[in-house]
Amino acid sequence: MAKMTKAQIMAGLAEKTGMKKSEVVALMDAVVEMAYKEVKSNGEFVVPGFGKMVKVNRKERMGRNPATGESIKIPAKTVVKFRLSKAAKEAVL
Repeated sequence: MAKMTKAQIMAGLAEKTGMKKSEVVALMDAVVEMAYKEVKSNGEFVVPGFGKMVKVNRKERMGRNPATGESIKIPAKTVVKFRLSKAAKEAVL
């Protein structure tokens, strides 16, 4: 089964909501932009009933170079994770 493309998602949303496809694209772009700004400034962005994007600080750790087997130090860094809501998990599983 093939994954839905962005165009298919936008067309499906336009059909379900009765909005124009261009309006749906503009709305989704605005939501994505808002999510990025919120995570950057406040550390998280919640989509009710779906989940939340969270900014997480990873500690420095030791790793291994798979090519040489040499131990290397992986520096601390900030990453973004998406945590699925309980309602979304239950709906899918």
